Amino acid sequence: MTRGAFGLLAASALFVATVGTAGPRRGDTPTVRALQAGAIPAGEVTLGTIRLGRRVLADGKPLAAGTYQVRLTSQPAQPVARGASNELERWVEFIQGGQVKGREVATIVPQDAISQVAKGRPPAVGASRVELLKGDEYVRVWINRSGTHYLIHLPVG
Repeated sequence: MTRGAFGLLAASALFVATVGTAGPRRGDTPTVRALQAGAIPAGEVTLGTIRLGRRVLADGKPLAAGTYQVRLTSQPAQPVARGASNELERWVEFIQGGQVKGREVATIVPQDAISQVAKGRPPAVGASRVELLKGDEYVRVWINRSGTHYLIHLPVG
């Protein structure tokens, strides 16, 4: 499954999770309003530090095993998945030794929708989890910053 497919899957699940509570305007759901109210940082922000136990691909380029600082950029992913807001998919950078070593798209999921998007218990607020997904084809980086979840899927490479 490609990066775009993961983003589409996550965005679709988020969209489905919020459609039932839609307000008077199409797309103006409590989840979207909460995100617009400031749950997602507008600019660049450090999400945390993670440790990759194996080599992966980030944006199609090799990213070595090691410890990285993950920084959310202000750049939205393009093209935007149908039914999703461009604020819900943004690029993140993997920084090591002060240098950007790789970048990938992160799907941003509010606390009230995470159970619709990802299985398992989420990491605690302020924590992260790096896990090999079923089939050993992808590594998921799951960061919980202030109750907003950031999911990054990296193919094993």
